[in-house]
Amino acid sequence: MSVRPGQAGATRTCPHCKATILESASVCPACRGHLRYDDAAIARAKTAIHPLQIEGTITPPDGDIVYEYSMVLSIKNDRGEEIVRQVVGVGALQPDEKRTFAVQVELTEATGAKAKRRH
Repeated sequence: MSVRPGQAGATRTCPHCKATILESASVCPACRGHLRYDDAAIARAKTAIHPLQIEGTITPPDGDIVYEYSMVLSIKNDRGEEIVRQVVGVGALQPDEKRTFAVQVELTEATGAKAKRRH
């Protein structure tokens, strides 16, 4: 499903890192580059909430085996249908290493014309 520019959920490309981000973003969540400095954007960023934050660390089981890992992100809609599935990162884990993974979801209120509900 495509969202038209100006609507809630519309996306654009970050000019710094080329990640797909929300059109309304004032700071890129990927590279943290600033995209706009107007008062409305600053006020909107201050009202952000983080209803989901998960962090965990993995270490390989004891032994001399090297393990590989893949971090997969999946987003489902309210009907349980997967709308996005993306490999975020891959790598290898040596016996004496560990990796910490963190996931954070940020919610901000859509304002103005963007706040209109789609029908």
